Amino acid sequence: MYPLKFQPVFQKRIWGGQRLRTILGKALPVELQRDAVGESWELADLPPGTVKADSAGGAADGSMSSVITNGPLAGKTLHEVLGNSEFRIQNSELAYFPLLVKFLDAAQDLSVQVHPDEAYVKTHPDAALKSECWYILHAEPGAKIYKGLKAGVTKEQFRAALEKGQVEPLLNAIKVRPGDCHYLKSGTVHALGAGILAAEVQTPSDTTFRVFDWNRLGPDGKPRKLHIEEALSCIHFGPEESAAAGGQKSHVASLFTTVTRLVTCDYFTLERVRMSQDMEQDIPYSEPVVWIVLEGQGVINVEGHPPTAFVRGDTMLLPASMKQAKIKTVTDCAWLEARLPGGVAEPN
Repeated sequence: MYPLKFQPVFQKRIWGGQRLRTILGKALPVELQRDAVGESWELADLPPGTVKADSAGGAADGSMSSVITNGPLAGKTLHEVLGNSEFRIQNSELAYFPLLVKFLDAAQDLSVQVHPDEAYVKTHPDAALKSECWYILHAEPGAKIYKGLKAGVTKEQFRAALEKGQVEPLLNAIKVRPGDCHYLKSGTVHALGAGILAAEVQTPSDTTFRVFDWNRLGPDGKPRKLHIEEALSCIHFGPEESAAAGGQKSHVASLFTTVTRLVTCDYFTLERVRMSQDMEQDIPYSEPVVWIVLEGQGVINVEGHPPTAFVRGDTMLLPASMKQAKIKTVTDCAWLEARLPGGVAEPN
């Protein structure tokens, strides 16, 4: 096995822009270079019935699996190679890879929404749990996210605000800047604000309940569909539960490598790794790890395979037990590293 790179799947969204191309350097198809492109699905392996009909790249049965673009496995999907023994976690093979990685470009505010929690999923088999985090790559001056409700807001107050079309005063607005990271536990009402480019790591689900859309019209000139009752049954009213490690430096691997823990939750951990120019280091993982490259360029060498080069904007899956795997940085580098906790349950 060797580091796997994938073909991004671009999604048109009413709130999207062109920062995936202008900032991250993504090679958007010509037909999308004047459109509102809101998402790039970088790594996905979703079971049937998961992907919405309006999502590009999905199969007729509502499944989606990223296509490998490099090395001997090029042209195969992630799902096709998951059966390889190198993907084992605690001696148990995964049916589907339990993370979904995206880039999000918000030229406009996203809708105010919520994702179902475990309690809702247990009684609604057509829904899938979704907990996620946003890492801010770029933010215009004054850009903000909406995360949770203000203290004391009740379901009755929120419903009344929805009826009046005046929801913003009840939401926690948080100004953001590049390098910020926010964990969004399922059941947290939230919205990504205009002027933000973010990396998103989440559990593999496309279940979203849109509760408020800023009173705007969709591409057809009509309001987009809302899911108010479903959302109200999922939103957590009360103090916010946080799974973030607060961005505190967790450890320094060497004089030239710094690792900062950003998120710890039941489904994944997320760390930011910085490594100086012209460094070479072993890659010793015994389980799959996802890298989302934030800056710089480098090369990963694995015994028996050509070098795998990476640059800003690349997402790679590093299978477990790659033989004699080493990273060599060409410039100062930084990447997000998403790890799976032991015994991760298969996605709904």
